[in-house]
Amino acid sequence: MSVDGRGRRLSWRLVLGGLVLLVVGAACAWATMTVLRPADDPLASTEHTYVEVTRGKVGASISLNTIAEWSQVPAGSNHASGIVTSIGIEPGAEVSHGSVLYSVDLRPVAVAQGEVPMFRQIGAGVAGADVRQLQEMLAALGYYDSAFDGRAEAGTIAAIKRWQKSSGLSESGVVEQGDLIFVSRLPARLALNSESIHRGASLSGGEEAVLGLPAAPRFWVPVSEGQAAMITAGTVIEVTSPDGQTWRGVAGEQERDADGGAISIAVTGPDGTVLCGDACGQVPVSGQTTLLSNVVTVEQVEGLLVPSSALVTMADAGTAVIGEDGKRIPVEVRTSAKGMSVVAGVDEGIRVRVPAKDESGE
Repeated sequence: MSVDGRGRRLSWRLVLGGLVLLVVGAACAWATMTVLRPADDPLASTEHTYVEVTRGKVGASISLNTIAEWSQVPAGSNHASGIVTSIGIEPGAEVSHGSVLYSVDLRPVAVAQGEVPMFRQIGAGVAGADVRQLQEMLAALGYYDSAFDGRAEAGTIAAIKRWQKSSGLSESGVVEQGDLIFVSRLPARLALNSESIHRGASLSGGEEAVLGLPAAPRFWVPVSEGQAAMITAGTVIEVTSPDGQTWRGVAGEQERDADGGAISIAVTGPDGTVLCGDACGQVPVSGQTTLLSNVVTVEQVEGLLVPSSALVTMADAGTAVIGEDGKRIPVEVRTSAKGMSVVAGVDEGIRVRVPAKDESGE
């Protein structure tokens, strides 16, 4: 074989080798780029999608604590001497004329209505405003049916004896000073002062015995600055009662403490009614009671749902959604929360564009 022939074959081999190296290199480069390239962002690669209009509910709420606390004011003093042998009422109980509050040396101490405190024995011949108060109590219990003249005469003495007999006392016709405690209003919620009136306590007379309570405890929600901005007057607050019921109330005035720091929002029943209604006795009389609550920041509304991002504002400031055909469908937004909106004006089951961006770029 000639030298020229060997040279030509060598040249072809070199050329073929170079081509192979180029192909392998290109393949490696393509593989490297394919492996290392980040995955396509479906949101970036797709300008929009479509979702079906469905029926559902939209609302928003936050869980907070409501604090309940009774205010207590002195309502009556004890004038009996001896040992407290029994307690007649639960704290916060509603009492009326003749209710037994406690007993001293087994002698009951009852309550009656009157502005004048019990300051003396009341027996035959005694007259005064305290006697009139006693007559009113005896009449309320059905033992007296004569005039409230403030004089302890025969009719009053007979009524006293009937009352004493029903109470298990000797029929002396004389009401001892320690037998009654007059309070300014009945019926009323009362509590005994547990520091001085408890079973086994020794009394000498003059002790603060009875505490008066308002018709209902005070309710309030402690909140942060951000929460206060969300809870406007009239916001619905659903309070879980001590026995598990739901008391539906509303937010009232916001107050700051003396140093301008902590914020509290008053809670009442609808239209200023009592939040706890006739169940206020569930709230303990002493100290503060913490109750779980649901603050409804967006009232729940049921209807046709679309993502809020499907809404577009029109030139006339109205609101619309965009259908699959690219046309705008005017809608009325009834409420929005948590990225969803309840709308009217669109049919259930149609598909609308998300996000709501039409061909004009709006």
